[in-house]
Amino acid sequence: MSYKSRKLKRINENNMPGAFRALGNLKYRVILEGIIVGLLVGVVISAFRFILSRMDILRNIIVGLADPEEGTFLTGLEGHRWIGFIILGVFAFLVSYFVYKEPYISGSGIPQIKGELMGRIKTDWLKVLLLKFFGGIMAIGSGLALGREGPSIQLGGMVGKGFSRLSGRLKSEERMLISAGAGAGLAAAFGAPLAGVVFVLEELRKDFDPKVLLSTMAASVTSEYVASFVFGLDPVFAVFAFSKPTLTDYWMILILGVLLGALGVLYNKAIAFSQDLQGKIRPAWLKAVIACGMVILMAYLYPVCLGSGHILVEETGFGLHTSETIVLLLAVRFIYSVYSFGTGAPGGIFLPLLVLGALAGGAFTTLVSPLAGLPVGNEAFYVILGMAGLFAAIVRAPLTGIILISEMTGTLSSLLPLSLVALVSFLTAEALGGEPVYDQLLDRILNKK
Repeated sequence: MSYKSRKLKRINENNMPGAFRALGNLKYRVILEGIIVGLLVGVVISAFRFILSRMDILRNIIVGLADPEEGTFLTGLEGHRWIGFIILGVFAFLVSYFVYKEPYISGSGIPQIKGELMGRIKTDWLKVLLLKFFGGIMAIGSGLALGREGPSIQLGGMVGKGFSRLSGRLKSEERMLISAGAGAGLAAAFGAPLAGVVFVLEELRKDFDPKVLLSTMAASVTSEYVASFVFGLDPVFAVFAFSKPTLTDYWMILILGVLLGALGVLYNKAIAFSQDLQGKIRPAWLKAVIACGMVILMAYLYPVCLGSGHILVEETGFGLHTSETIVLLLAVRFIYSVYSFGTGAPGGIFLPLLVLGALAGGAFTTLVSPLAGLPVGNEAFYVILGMAGLFAAIVRAPLTGIILISEMTGTLSSLLPLSLVALVSFLTAEALGGEPVYDQLLDRILNKK
């Protein structure tokens, strides 16, 4: 070994402790930054969820005004239907104006976050944060079949980006903070901190970076802790009582997985068709008028299908609907969900697709169990399987789906059947050539851009 090589070796060896100390300090700093971002995201998403819950009450009032036979919360105003129409119209035009001013708030916001992390999309974090917050409240609260999780993920990502910009972080660190904020947004939206971490690694990043893992975990746990102060520690969905089938009955889970995989591919294609069709509507305000009319129509015909449809999951799980009713609700919700997302209004598809999965699982067991000679009345088990399977087929993130459903239902006792149905539905969707929904939506955004 030459003198120069020996000298370089001694220098490197002398610097080793300092390097380890720097690495340890970096981990602590990453965790601290994640906690700060998680705290901010927890406040923002808690406010978002709380206002949305008040909007649900307002929508029920509007539905009562629009259909007096169903009752109303406002005594003496049964005949003033125009009040509800005006409110819906104002919401529709404001949402349309917000999307016009900032196109990147359109839809769920998850493809935009993916594009940002890839360096393909650049957004004004403050503008997106404000318009997505209020636009999402009006779009989801008005009754369109949209969910809060997509906006929550985008809002969380923008909080992370804002913290990075205001604190002068490097670009690579900014992407880490956007990821942490996005995971924290999902955690606070659904009370699912572990799912927030896994979603970032499995879907948004598609890689494993220890720094991203630490920062996202710190942010997700912190944001969920903040949200728990407002909404409590109960799972998002009421805890279902169910009995798991024996191993000899697992053939039903295999069939359900195949059906959910096919339904997921159909859903993604229907989303693309709806976006193409509604993208041709001109002028833009006409789309808002049609959306307002659709909400009013649903308020008259199927008011239970308005909004994200959270109540349908619990009603189906508790066996409150007949097989004919579940099939009808599944068809109506499928069409209405596809239409709602095709409008481009700020809102996600996580919760709507989980509702579809729950209805599909409920319909499957109420129709197939009698034919197979199995006892009826275990809808809750297949509701849970349906949600996990359809999520895996549509989003193509099976691990996230398994963990998300487990956290949202407050049970970890069904990991084997959940894993089986998610794997089968995933493979079925892959075999049918369907494209993951968020890749599909990101390609559309980049092509338009």
